[in-house]
Amino acid sequence: MWFVFALLSAVFAALTSILAKVGIDGVNSNLATAIRTVVVVIMSWGMVFLTNAQGGISEISRKSWLFLILSGLATGASWLCYYKALQIGDASKVVPIDKLSVVITLVLAFVFLHEQFTFKSLIGCILIGIGTLIMVL
Repeated sequence: MWFVFALLSAVFAALTSILAKVGIDGVNSNLATAIRTVVVVIMSWGMVFLTNAQGGISEISRKSWLFLILSGLATGASWLCYYKALQIGDASKVVPIDKLSVVITLVLAFVFLHEQFTFKSLIGCILIGIGTLIMVL
């Protein structure tokens, strides 16, 4: 089931890029990011209440709070940079560079989470890097 959700994530991320590129025309990138964020907040809390998950708030540990907040800050910084890049660059060039996050994530997961970095992972990272260069040059 994780594969289905990951694939849907990729489809929605692709739609996000195209819809954002059209929507950001003539709009300050920070304002556009704030509007997008409000929509995401409403949608996320809607899902929390729809699935009756709000009771779990009190069970979240301090460590989880800290890392969820840090993750939110990283997401915000990513979105602000992404929207600015999308506003001044071509979506066909911005998006592949943004997807280098896959390579960076694999390296960080190896360093900080001690996840396995296999030969297959290395080849994939190299191919993603080469593919990104080919797409943006």
